[in-house]
Amino acid sequence: MDERWLQVLGLVLIIEALLPFISPRSYRQAVQQIANTPDKALRAIALVILVVGAVLVMLSHH
Repeated sequence: MDERWLQVLGLVLIIEALLPFISPRSYRQAVQQIANTPDKALRAIALVILVVGAVLVMLSHH
């Protein structure tokens, strides 16, 4: 596995763990709100995040 992929994975894990580490109560409330969000809205939000992420990756290669 390329060293960059390990760095990227490590950063993702760090970012994902920040909120539950800093504020478990807020994290729990956010997860409950997400659980109550309709599937269609979650898919739309996920699509936007995927597109933004893909654009950022593409821009980082130039």
